[in-house]
Amino acid sequence: MSERTAPRTAPLRARAEIDLAALRANVRALRAHAPGAAVMAVVKSEAYGHGAVPCARAAVAAGASWLGTATPEEALALRDAGLPGRIMCWLWTPGGPWREAIEAELDVSVSGMWALEEVVEAARGADRPARVQLKADTGLGRGGCQPGDDWAALVREALRAEAEGLLRVTGLWSHFACADEPGHPSIAAQLAVFREMVGYAEGQGVRPEVRHIANSPATLTLPESHFDLVRTGIATYGISPSPELGTPADFGLRPVMTLSASLALVKHVPGGHGVSYGHRYVTPGETTLGLVPLGYADGIPRHASSAGPVLVEGKWRTIAGRVAMDQFVVDLGGDEPAAGADAVLFGPGDRGEPTAEDWAQAAGTIAYEIVTRIGTRVPRVYVNEEQDG
Repeated sequence: MSERTAPRTAPLRARAEIDLAALRANVRALRAHAPGAAVMAVVKSEAYGHGAVPCARAAVAAGASWLGTATPEEALALRDAGLPGRIMCWLWTPGGPWREAIEAELDVSVSGMWALEEVVEAARGADRPARVQLKADTGLGRGGCQPGDDWAALVREALRAEAEGLLRVTGLWSHFACADEPGHPSIAAQLAVFREMVGYAEGQGVRPEVRHIANSPATLTLPESHFDLVRTGIATYGISPSPELGTPADFGLRPVMTLSASLALVKHVPGGHGVSYGHRYVTPGETTLGLVPLGYADGIPRHASSAGPVLVEGKWRTIAGRVAMDQFVVDLGGDEPAAGADAVLFGPGDRGEPTAEDWAQAAGTIAYEIVTRIGTRVPRVYVNEEQDG
């Protein structure tokens, strides 16, 4: 096993261990779920909090032939780090770095006429064609072009620009609203609209390299949605997109991040002792308290106050009272681990520790948010960097 961190002279206060072997295995498992399609590993938001560049490299090594980001800045950073191959970015605002994206050979998403006009102008300035993917709003109601006259106009003008050598329409795509809710009627409806919009564009002469709509839940459960490419976000990191669909193990996935900290203090207190701000927790009797040096400034949800689970010396503990900015307390029930003992907030779960899904349930949110919100004060420590075998 290899491990890489910034040089240090003292033990880490806390760490998010990122298992790149697990990530590579997840990518291979996802490829097996969609054997007829290419896989795009989505590494937006610093790879859902795991670290974009190391995770992108691991995903490519495991066979992901595309990388996906939300913002162009995220995609350009991958290019600057030397990531080759196809990289797509989709969240644009007027005046964005279109020319830089074209020169970096990124695939850019276009949802409306203003974006098409800006990318065409940038292509003229760069004196090279842009790689453009037209996004269809099939029912999510966020980005994407509306069906009907708007889509017809966008396709027409994209084909006009393509004929002038200013762009190449490399893809047609959309995004599900409820693929994580099995049987939701919007799933079939969106698939039907997507097929219609793709059929119209192709009937007008668009020849896309890829057509794609499947996100993580659709990749795992809707083979009819796979088309030419699947975009796997949270599943790449070994987290189920929905407990209703199954656990990570049900899909052959393993969580990649383990978050832990060293206990900063263990002390005896009497019964009736208030703990943390507001005294929302008062010790029911004489006990020991452990201080965990992580707080909401590190991404620990304040909504998990009095609820978040932590493994200390083989036992689950629960946060006692409110999560503060930099720390929280657990009631150790009289046990006396040494200061510096490991407090594991979440991980794969196979060593008895809580999982990100357990934290999501405690905080009333989704596991996506739990891993993505872990802040930059928590060092990422990468293990198993070498390719398997």
